[in-house]
Amino acid sequence: MSGAIAKKYVNALMSGCTDGELTEVYGLLVQLVEAFKLEKFNNIILSPDVTSKAKEELVLSLVDTKNIKFQNFIKLINSNDRLKLIPHMAKELKYQLSLKNNTFEGSVSTSFKISQAQVAMLEENFSKKFNAKINLNANANAYPGIKVELDDLGVEVSFSLERLKAQMTEHILKAI
Repeated sequence: MSGAIAKKYVNALMSGCTDGELTEVYGLLVQLVEAFKLEKFNNIILSPDVTSKAKEELVLSLVDTKNIKFQNFIKLINSNDRLKLIPHMAKELKYQLSLKNNTFEGSVSTSFKISQAQVAMLEENFSKKFNAKINLNANANAYPGIKVELDDLGVEVSFSLERLKAQMTEHILKAI
């Protein structure tokens, strides 16, 4: 439900701002999302004892901007008691900007170190496949193989060594 509400506010932002303003607003929302990671900040935003005006002033004091559209946006969501949806709005705005710019981010998970040239090759191949600009971040973790995730496109491609071994074993056992 909160995602649908956030989407409506983001759509209003998209229709009322230029590309430069949207990028600036997204950067400011990301700064505010960091504040939502603090329990004390969340308690203030959700508290019925703190006045609406005080919440608005607190949120606006966290970002240093003269952007009137952003200030009015914060005032609007505050007047509708939607400040708690700022993290959802930031996520939705990122997604909408990705769609608009045809640029998507993803991750490559491996159990070994992957070179920058290999990441660039994966980016190039996925960019051709989806006809979009794809940026990948390499993460070394315990995944036994390679997994490429593009969340905004709903794509996950993986090659697991364990799965390959299991399929080979199954194939050999069927042949016997």
